[in-house]
Amino acid sequence: MSTAVSLQSRRVAAHPQWWLGLMLLALHAALAWGISDWWPRAFLLAQFGLFLIWQPVWRGERNIEPRYAFLVVIVGFLLAAWNNWWLMAVWLAVLFGLIGGSVPGITERRARLVSLLAALYLLSMLLIWVVPHLFADPAFEDALVLLVQYGLPVVPFAILLTQVEPSRTAVPLAVDLFYSVLLFLLVAALVLGSFVVKQVSHGNYPIALAQTLFAIALLLVALSWLWNPHSGFVGLGHLLSRYLMSLGLPFERWVQQLAEFAEHETEPQRFLALALQHILELPWVSGLEWQARLGQGEFGEKSQFHADFSFQDLRLTIYTRWSLSPAVLLHLKLLTQMVGHFYDAKRREQVQRQSAYTQAIYETGARLTHDVKNLLQSLRSLCAAVETSSAEQAQGLQALMQRQLPQIIQRLNVTLDKLRSPQRAGVSQVDAAIWWEGLVQRYNGRKIQFHVDGPAKDLQLPAELFDSIADNLIENALAKAADNASLQVRVTFSVALGGTLTVCDTGAAIPGGIVEQLFEATIPSHSGLGVGLFQASRQAAQAGYRLALAANEPGMVCFVLTRQSGAP
Repeated sequence: MSTAVSLQSRRVAAHPQWWLGLMLLALHAALAWGISDWWPRAFLLAQFGLFLIWQPVWRGERNIEPRYAFLVVIVGFLLAAWNNWWLMAVWLAVLFGLIGGSVPGITERRARLVSLLAALYLLSMLLIWVVPHLFADPAFEDALVLLVQYGLPVVPFAILLTQVEPSRTAVPLAVDLFYSVLLFLLVAALVLGSFVVKQVSHGNYPIALAQTLFAIALLLVALSWLWNPHSGFVGLGHLLSRYLMSLGLPFERWVQQLAEFAEHETEPQRFLALALQHILELPWVSGLEWQARLGQGEFGEKSQFHADFSFQDLRLTIYTRWSLSPAVLLHLKLLTQMVGHFYDAKRREQVQRQSAYTQAIYETGARLTHDVKNLLQSLRSLCAAVETSSAEQAQGLQALMQRQLPQIIQRLNVTLDKLRSPQRAGVSQVDAAIWWEGLVQRYNGRKIQFHVDGPAKDLQLPAELFDSIADNLIENALAKAADNASLQVRVTFSVALGGTLTVCDTGAAIPGGIVEQLFEATIPSHSGLGVGLFQASRQAAQAGYRLALAANEPGMVCFVLTRQSGAP
C-alpha cells in the first residue's frame, strides 16, 4: 500500500499540470451550467478529489492525521451537499490564493506559466460568472454565457497541453502562507466590495466592479507610499519590522540570561538546572523533564502537548500549554541545542579542570621526587667523604658536616613545605658568593672542576632554582662516568647577565631524537625517571630563567642556565 502511494505521489510530482488542468475542467463542468442539478454536484465532488491529488500542502507519501482527514471529509461533504454560489465564491478565492501563493517559489518558466493561467481562469470565472449569481436578479447576455461555457475551458486545456520538465517539478511545491492569505483577502475584498457597491447603488455590475477595482488600486498606492514615505517619517515597513522583531524578545532575553548562567556557573549540573528552570519563563512552556548522564529531573507541570528533543547526552521533554506548531517546534529545538551546547561545554571545562588538577599533582610529585633525588645525591656524597676519610681528616670532615648538613636540612624542609602546600611560594634569594661556596663544598672530593668568572659579590640568586638545576646537571654528567672512566666535568659560574651557570662534560653527545624533546616532554631514561630536565626547564621558566643545551658534540656537552632577556 505504501509503495502504491509513493508511486502515485511521484507521478503527481512529475506532472502536476495534468491534475491541475483536470481539476479546473471538473470545476468548470460543475459551475458553467448551474449548480442546482445533481450532476454538477458530482463534478464538484470529482473536482475536490482531483484537488486532493494535486494539492501542494500535504505530501503524498506522508500519513495524514485523523483530525486533518476529518476536515477533508467535512469539506467534501459541504461541496457536494450544501453547494451555493456564496460557497463557490469562497472556494474559488481559496483556490486562487493557494495557486497564487505558490508562484514566488516556482523558478521554471513553464511551470510559472501554468500557475498564472490557472489563477487567470479562477479569477475570470469568479468575477464574470460566480459573483453575478450572488445578486437577487442575475441577468446574463448570451455572448457572456457562451464565453463562460465554451470559451473559458480553453485555459484548462492549455494547461494540459503545456509541457513542463519533470525533473524541475520533482521537488514538492512550496506554498507561501503569507502570499496566499494576502491574495485571498484581496479577492474577498474585491468580491464583497463589488457586491456592496452594486446593492447600494443599484447600478450595473461591471461599473460596480470597476469602482471597487479603482478603490483597491488607490488603497494599494497609498499603502505602498506609507510603507516607505522617503520624507523623514517612519514608514509602515519599519513599524512592521519592529513589531515582528519584538516577537523574538522573549527568546532574546532568554539567550542573554543563558549566557549569564554560563559565565557565572561552573558546575554542569547546577548550570543545567538553572537553564531548564529558565525555560519555564517562556509563555508557551508549562513544564519539562530532562535526563542526562549525570542525573535527571523535572520542572513545572505536565500537559497533553509535548515534544521530545535530544542533544548528545541530554534528553529533554518539553510540555506546552497548547498544540505545537512547526515554528514553535523549531524554536524549542533551537533552545534545546543551545542548552546542550552550553552543558557540553561545561562538562568539557570540568574534565579540563580535573585534568589540570591531575597534571598539577603529577608535576608537583615529579618536582618533589627530583628534589629528593638531589638531596639523596648530596647525602651520598657526604657518606662517601666519611667512608674515604682518615683519622687525620676528622677535623676537616667535621667542618664539612657542619656546613653541609644544615643546608641539606633546610632544603629538605623546603621540599616538605612544597608537599604540604603545592601552591607556588615566594622565591628565596641568596648571595651568589655564598651559594657558589656551598656548591663547591657540597661536591668536594668529586671529579669536578669548578671555575668562577668574575667576583660573585652583590648578586642575588634564587637559591632553590640554582641548587636544583646545578645538582641535576652535575649528577647527569657524573652518571656518564660509568661508561667513561676518564670523563671530566666542568662547572662554571659567571656574573654576566644576572648570573649564568654552565655545566659541561667530555662524554658522548646526546642523540638527535632526544635533543628535540629534551626540554619539551619527559624522556625515558635507564638511569632516572626521565623528568629531571623537563621539570628543571619549567622551573627555570617560572623564575625568569632559561635552561638550554649550548653544545652537543662528542667530548663537549654543555648546558647553560641564564636569565631570560626582559625578565625582572
